[in-house]
Amino acid sequence: MKAVLIIFTLILLNACGTDSNKPYSDTPTSGKVKVAVDETLVPLAGAQLDTFHALYRYAKITSYIKPEDEIFRYLLNDSVKVIMSTRRLNKSEEDFFKAKHLIPVTTKVAIDALAIIVNKKNPDSLLTLHQLKSILTGEISDWKNINPAVSSKKISFVFDQNGSSTVRYLRDSLMNGKSFPDYCFAAKSNKEVIDYIEQHEQAIGVIGVSWISDEDDSAVRGFLSRVKVVGIAESDNAPVSDYYKPYQGYIADKSYPLRRDIYLISREGRAGLGTGFVSFVAGDQGQRIVRLNGLLPATMPVRLIKTN
Repeated sequence: MKAVLIIFTLILLNACGTDSNKPYSDTPTSGKVKVAVDETLVPLAGAQLDTFHALYRYAKITSYIKPEDEIFRYLLNDSVKVIMSTRRLNKSEEDFFKAKHLIPVTTKVAIDALAIIVNKKNPDSLLTLHQLKSILTGEISDWKNINPAVSSKKISFVFDQNGSSTVRYLRDSLMNGKSFPDYCFAAKSNKEVIDYIEQHEQAIGVIGVSWISDEDDSAVRGFLSRVKVVGIAESDNAPVSDYYKPYQGYIADKSYPLRRDIYLISREGRAGLGTGFVSFVAGDQGQRIVRLNGLLPATMPVRLIKTN
């Protein structure tokens, strides 16, 4: 009888222990949450999520990869608790949450850039900011207008997809809100932009730099072997030394002009798994992942070393 009581007690204690450490209980390091990610930021988000899941076995974050306009709709509709984006909430979105007595938390976690890419056979891998603007507004439509030494070739300009953060950035920063000319069109993803540029000698494309910034990644090395990254100069008569590519150091010292911030925006409103993920990305481990991915951490100091 005594042996039976001991066994029963052990079973009861074990059951209590299991309840207190219940898988997927909602805490900053366990539970389930849905997150939407801007498609241009997939490589960075993937690295962060893989590490977070490896560290916290009872955390299950389901990610949705969407263009910018959709991830904000997901956030407003409460389809997800957190989004990774390249802009803050706008005025109408802030008013929407105020009306619901909700205060979303916006955390800047990194600085990245847009990369301009061309075909490997294209003799031009340097553009001024003015030339890029002229291509996007229809003032320059032939490579001969950029380099008189080459034969006439009509430019085609490809971006990821309509409604993306790339399109918004180009319109707001370079096009003054104008419409794209007819030789500009959307693919379906950043990967498809790279595929198109590889196959079309006259094409020029724009992608999120996180797709090509981590040169230790075999997939990134594969992308870089297929296209050329364009150097951009801010002034029209710049020497070759003033053309910069979207490398981490040039993003940090602001030499590269097509920079943008990366944010995590949470509507969770409590210390759940979504809040835990945001804290992880903004913390030491997450910021190291940002740096290792070739982007600029938002909360970790970066030391720049100039070499001759």
